[in-house]
Amino acid sequence: MPSRLSEAFKTHPVHLHHRHLDITSLQELPDSYAWSQVDEYSAAAGGPGRGDSFVSENVPVIDLHDPNVLQLIGHACKTWGVFQVINHGIPTSLLDKTESTSRNLFSLPIQQKLKASRSPDGISGYGFARISSFFSKLMWSEGFTIAGSPLDHFRQLWPQDYANYCDVIEEYEKEMKKLAGRLMWLMLGSLGITKRDIKWAGPKGKFKDACSVLQLNYYPACPDPDRAMGLAAHTDSTLLTILYQNSTSGLQVLKEGNGWVTVPPIPGGLVVNIGDLLHMISNGSYKSVLHRAVVNRSKDRLSIACLYGPPSSVQISPLPKLVDPSHPPLYRPITWNEYLGTKAKHFNEALSSVKICTPVNGLVDVNDHNNIVKVG
Repeated sequence: MPSRLSEAFKTHPVHLHHRHLDITSLQELPDSYAWSQVDEYSAAAGGPGRGDSFVSENVPVIDLHDPNVLQLIGHACKTWGVFQVINHGIPTSLLDKTESTSRNLFSLPIQQKLKASRSPDGISGYGFARISSFFSKLMWSEGFTIAGSPLDHFRQLWPQDYANYCDVIEEYEKEMKKLAGRLMWLMLGSLGITKRDIKWAGPKGKFKDACSVLQLNYYPACPDPDRAMGLAAHTDSTLLTILYQNSTSGLQVLKEGNGWVTVPPIPGGLVVNIGDLLHMISNGSYKSVLHRAVVNRSKDRLSIACLYGPPSSVQISPLPKLVDPSHPPLYRPITWNEYLGTKAKHFNEALSSVKICTPVNGLVDVNDHNNIVKVG
């Protein structure tokens, strides 16, 4: 992880004055975790609420061995902003080992986990979700962020056998980064973009200098899930995010006309969602999808996200091939480092804040979240 990326977090530290509770042992939902309205986006989307059944449409599942994979991914990116992949090449054994490492981490006593706390101006470590500062209520989850080597933090968690856990995480990050590069070319290829069009991908187009961060999330079983929120609705400040979720449902995405749609876990499958930066590169063609995590009364849930972005100092803007008189550039150039700072200040309005032009014919951009009110 290039050190420059951390500048955004140092410039915009998050000071959360909340005491860390061991929420796994609570029999009642504390008021600090009780959300008055958990469907804050449903009315704006014109869709059903959290308790409704979603049967009209399903998030696409794409086999990466399918001969039509380019077209399938392009359609999913334009219509959903999210899809699941199978036959992706990540060994099931590695997914299992990484899930086991995450479960071991979150099962440690709270005082042990706090030894590896994330600092207010840092990226890595244990703690509340950084987006917590935008809400008056806490989220029913624990998180652990890994940028670069997990060695220092894992020494705090497992003084005796940290090396094995480090090996698992480092192998997982390496494999996910390779898969992310492969997915990038499938997504860009479906737009007619070639390796000559992305200079920062390197001469062989391998995105060697791209950045990745791992985010481990744990959502314990909740005594009152209808009034709790695992992770509030947000878009990712990435090119793309690859998510592994265990067998418990919880991930939901906002689909125009449908409201919240659950992304069911598929054995061995991985969820891929478009982030804000790829939305910019595609000049708004590919949707940066709003998503959230809800919780379960009887089951806990683990998820492991690989957040994938460009080198921190590379200027990101709509690709020239996707711009013409009928499709003017919608976003100004910005680096990932700068955009993380913008996101830290403006949260879900960050994408709109870097807009330089309204859509053609006055149509409303479905990814403009300025008109959606956040409710704590």
